[in-house]
Amino acid sequence: MVTEIKTTPQTPIIYPESDGQPMAENTEQFRWIVTIQGGIDALFKDDPNVFVAGDLLWYPVEGNNKLRVAPDVMVAIGRPKVKRGSYLQWEEDDIAPQVVFEVLSPGNTLTEMAKKLDFYQRYGVEEYYIYDPDKIDVCGWIRTENQLTLIDTIKGWISPRLGVRFEISESGLELYRPDGRKFSTYIELESDRQKAEKRAQQEAERAQQEAERAQQEAERANRLAEKLRELGIDPDAM
Repeated sequence: MVTEIKTTPQTPIIYPESDGQPMAENTEQFRWIVTIQGGIDALFKDDPNVFVAGDLLWYPVEGNNKLRVAPDVMVAIGRPKVKRGSYLQWEEDDIAPQVVFEVLSPGNTLTEMAKKLDFYQRYGVEEYYIYDPDKIDVCGWIRTENQLTLIDTIKGWISPRLGVRFEISESGLELYRPDGRKFSTYIELESDRQKAEKRAQQEAERAQQEAERAQQEAERANRLAEKLRELGIDPDAM
């Protein structure tokens, strides 16, 4: 006699794509998140295997949908640029985001940031940066011997993974690409584009004026040569 054993099918684990929290608490925090995310994304726009995201939930352990965090900006080098509702690490060749940024708002607490540091330490982040735009304060950690250690001097620091240089001025954090170009807000980029268009238009107008002037000189020379020929003088022999 064969005894049939009934098994209860396991309920699939759902990994929510939203934690119900706002991306930012104020316009300044939002501006910085967008500027950093956009700047890094633009830096690696030609590399199909660098994924850059803002405020995306990262689940590091399969089967645990409570263990998660949403970095303000995260960079996963070695992962394709495809749409994701969340970052499920076990579906990403078990590659943890190597670089994360957090932009502080007045609502962030020391306890919250300590928990995030512990999370990033535990689950493999290599570089962790925090920026407080209100206090113009920047700090960072780098993984050394499997431990995130504080970077002593952030001014002039160059990210090993991104090649981005950190500078601090009176107006705030400044990030520079390896080619020396500064990360810019959309408004700054639009302003630069308009200035470039204006310069190009001015150059085109100057070139047109030079061409017209050259044409006028050529016509004047032709008229003079014709006059000389009428007088029996060969202008080519002069």
